Amino acid sequence: MSRIIISSDPEPPAENGEVSDSMMFGTPKERLDFYRREIQYETNLMADRTNAYLAAQSFLVIAYASSMANANPGWGDLFTLVVPTLLALLGIVSSLNAWPGIRASAAIIGHWHFKQEQLLRSEPRFGHAYDESPLFSEHESSQDSYYKSLRFSLRSPWMFTVFWAGLGAFSVWLQLSSTTKV
Repeated sequence: MSRIIISSDPEPPAENGEVSDSMMFGTPKERLDFYRREIQYETNLMADRTNAYLAAQSFLVIAYASSMANANPGWGDLFTLVVPTLLALLGIVSSLNAWPGIRASAAIIGHWHFKQEQLLRSEPRFGHAYDESPLFSEHESSQDSYYKSLRFSLRSPWMFTVFWAGLGAFSVWLQLSSTTKV
């Protein structure tokens, strides 16, 4: 038997975002710490996704190279026509499937960087203290600098998609051109 529990003293809803933010964060420092933890969490998540993706791609490259080296006289030609092409297709599909997760992580990181920048601009005293610290500067928190650090992860799926398309076309061309000469 399920029961529904209803609180007899409901909390009134917050009238605007400032009231709820002030209840959640006591100081701008706490808010900055929260933003930085979120940025670090999302950056680690994106790094994990990129690492898993690159590990899968490296295994596919090894399998592709091994399948292209098949020299069996009976069925080697058919094998080296079909298997490398299928591995290239798998590489393209996995690249296209990895892209949305990596792109989403980058967008979330961008959101938290934007929130951090807005906080530093909205709190003049806090922002100046932040800018005077030798560990942090406006250059580090700018949109351009964090985007540069994400470029490798964002570009990897597209580079591997082009790479796999080239290898797939090469393996088909190589097998078809060697078959016609025989």
